[in-house]
Amino acid sequence: MKKVVKKQLKEDEFVSTLTKVLRFIQSHTREITVGAAAVAFLALVYVGLRLIEARNLRKESRILTQMLDLRAGLVSKPESLAELEKLAGKGKFSRLGYVLLATHWIEQGDLAKAKVSLEKIGPERKDFIYYQAQDLMAQILIREKEFDRAIAVYDRIYKENPGEYGLDVVLFHKAEALEKKGETEEAAEVYKKIQTDFPQSYFGYEASGKARKLGSGR
Repeated sequence: MKKVVKKQLKEDEFVSTLTKVLRFIQSHTREITVGAAAVAFLALVYVGLRLIEARNLRKESRILTQMLDLRAGLVSKPESLAELEKLAGKGKFSRLGYVLLATHWIEQGDLAKAKVSLEKIGPERKDFIYYQAQDLMAQILIREKEFDRAIAVYDRIYKENPGEYGLDVVLFHKAEALEKKGETEEAAEVYKKIQTDFPQSYFGYEASGKARKLGSGR
């Protein structure tokens, strides 16, 4: 019984530690574009994993390490892609694997393949990885000038109000989609909302500058 409880506590600590690290770094990242978001996500997961691995909380951290190392090495070792695809197709961390694959295809400019990977992450478990996948998908849609579809994604995330994913990030990306669509007044209103609701966050600071810029341009 004690072993079961101890194992459960370690699992909870594993998830809690990773979530906290991911949320903290995400809230401070300056990377907004779809390509940069992919890189930022890798940084979040990699740092979180290294902290967890250093504390030896989970045996499975070795699988995460392998996946992240394969992803990090794809630039110099593109032949590792097949191995990463194999790991992404099975096991407990398959969803993370699909996001890692998507970030690779985004960096390569192959948005179609990125979307295929992201579409494999269904809504059955709405955690950080799910919402990161949704965010990346919406940013791909923005790049494809599918602004209304991207905005709908962000509206849905905001309505669901996930605890694992910052609403300041969601609103900021929605405002960017509105701005790129040409709806500057609507974008300015969203930036102002971020400034009001999240004044202490990085995105709250950025939103205030965006709102001023759009206001002076009218």
